Amino acid sequence: MTELINNSFERKKKLKELILKLHSGESEEKVRKELEQSLTQIPYGEVVEVEQELIKEGLSEKEILKLCDVHSSVLHGKIDLSASRKVPEGHPVDTMLRENLELKKVVKEIEQVLFEIRDIEENKIEQTVIKLRGLYNSLYDVDKHYRRKEYLLFPFLEKQGITGPPKVMWGKHDEIRDLLKGSIELLGTKGITKEEILSSAQIILYPAIKAVLDMIKKEEEILLPMCLDKLNDFDWYEIHKQSLEIGFCLYDPKVDWRPELVKDNTLDELNKVVDKIQLPTGNFSVEELIAILNHLPVDITFVDKEDKVKYFSQGKDRIFQRNRTILNRDVRHCHPPASAHIVDKIIEDFKLGKASSAPFWINMGDKMVYIEYFALRNENGEYLGILEVSQNISKYRQLTGEQRILSYKK
Repeated sequence: MTELINNSFERKKKLKELILKLHSGESEEKVRKELEQSLTQIPYGEVVEVEQELIKEGLSEKEILKLCDVHSSVLHGKIDLSASRKVPEGHPVDTMLRENLELKKVVKEIEQVLFEIRDIEENKIEQTVIKLRGLYNSLYDVDKHYRRKEYLLFPFLEKQGITGPPKVMWGKHDEIRDLLKGSIELLGTKGITKEEILSSAQIILYPAIKAVLDMIKKEEEILLPMCLDKLNDFDWYEIHKQSLEIGFCLYDPKVDWRPELVKDNTLDELNKVVDKIQLPTGNFSVEELIAILNHLPVDITFVDKEDKVKYFSQGKDRIFQRNRTILNRDVRHCHPPASAHIVDKIIEDFKLGKASSAPFWINMGDKMVYIEYFALRNENGEYLGILEVSQNISKYRQLTGEQRILSYKK
């Protein structure tokens, strides 16, 4: 057998043959050896084409899904990425690659904690479990990364006639979500012991992080290079514009990327589309509304009725720093695991109408911070979400007498 098959048709034929061998039960190691003997490098696009052809020929998406991890493992390191092009900072692909780097950091930290857990005394296990649950909560932020693929990226591939591989990948996303949810639920078990964690690690905790890493390989070796070939700058700009609506994963893009074909200011575009935001007692332009919200002497954050963070103000002296990675994230995952039960209680009582506000005040260094959560309801009393309002009240507590003479604050 030749060391390298140069003909694309023959290469795909051989690759299909090898994948079908995996399907029939042949060992990964045997197939990998045959692959090494026959195919030195495989252009990434051909891998996708073979998957698509197998589906057309009758191999169900469910079967492809079962094979997905196996043939990805066999192909790892054999896919030729030399033709894939570089992207500028802020481009949707650049953002996804940077998110993958952050996901790998979280996985590495999880692996370290799981490695060290054997030596932790049983009476100190609770804090480790809290830390571990927080890390898996962070890892679940990958849901936004996957939803951007599913709702923004895959439709453009489908327009190109590429339907099979996106469906297979979406199925893998759902499997990963289930593994991460199961891990978070396990680590939330009251009184869980070290032995229970260790015995469950091979069943769910390690498979969850392995699945995340495997998906990163599939994206970077196959999906993203192929998308860069198939999609044009108009497509990518549409994906870029709609990405904020879904949110980002553990990384907030620092550059508002625009292709050369786009020159207009985004805010100007938005103002042109919206013109005026009309309310019962007046109206604003988008620019005016942003300025008003950011100049309020309080920080505000809005959580919708689905418990997702949808907005936060950006005043220059925010008490609790926010970035756009929290947008569209479950609000429970934006708090330390130790306080998750309090968040759950507030949400439950607000939704049931048992309460309408929940005030807290805490000392933060030289600041006295007042935080209040308000249940938002429409005129019919229907629950709309929660408004969090925070402010440093130290200066107000020190006020005495009156100030009636004009003076300006620096």
